[in-house]
Amino acid sequence: MPNQPTEHIVKSYDDERARLTSEILRMGEMAAAQLEAALDVVERRDDKAAARIIANDEAIDTLEQEISQDVMKLALRGPLARDLRDILAALRIAADIERIGDYAANVAKRSTALNLAPPLPYTRGLTQLGQLAVRQVREVLVAFRDSDPDAARRVRAQDAEIDTVYTGLFRELLTYMMEDPRAITPSTHLLFMAKNIERIGDHATNIAENIWFQVRGDEPLLPRDKRDFTNTVS
Repeated sequence: MPNQPTEHIVKSYDDERARLTSEILRMGEMAAAQLEAALDVVERRDDKAAARIIANDEAIDTLEQEISQDVMKLALRGPLARDLRDILAALRIAADIERIGDYAANVAKRSTALNLAPPLPYTRGLTQLGQLAVRQVREVLVAFRDSDPDAARRVRAQDAEIDTVYTGLFRELLTYMMEDPRAITPSTHLLFMAKNIERIGDHATNIAENIWFQVRGDEPLLPRDKRDFTNTVS
């Protein structure tokens, strides 16, 4: 009998943590779906659908605020060291997902400006880049759901592939702009959209690193393999 209050507190904490995990996963799926929808409106040149995606970003922002409040409730329960890592990781991961939603909305916003110009062939490269980012986001959510640091490490390694594709697209667009001055404005929009997607990959990588921290604590990871060479393009 004396242990019943303690058992109740532990069960309540575990239930709240499970609900928090569920909320973060739901938020992450919303952000991934937001990016998929943004890529679709670029392909279809659909301004009305783009406007809906931009409006939907508020739902992700609202959920991030709710998750932050739930995390603070858990923090007030006097958690142990591992629980503190869970709490800190949850705050960071929710913030990264919120930024992913923002970048997806930015792609949709840019698509409406891009639609003022004739279609460009390089939107296919943007779609390829976006699909890699969607895959990375969805796989890191599975790693978070399963508390799997090794899966998170594999997702983290995928960021090098996104960097490589982004750098290739960046160089193609610069060449296209130099060859045809009429392409400068639409290509600039595509460059901004591609950068937004590359940043989504960075935030998915941040999530992977926080999963590693959540499970393994301060055990070090190898340095990231960065292949974004756009700052060195001359």
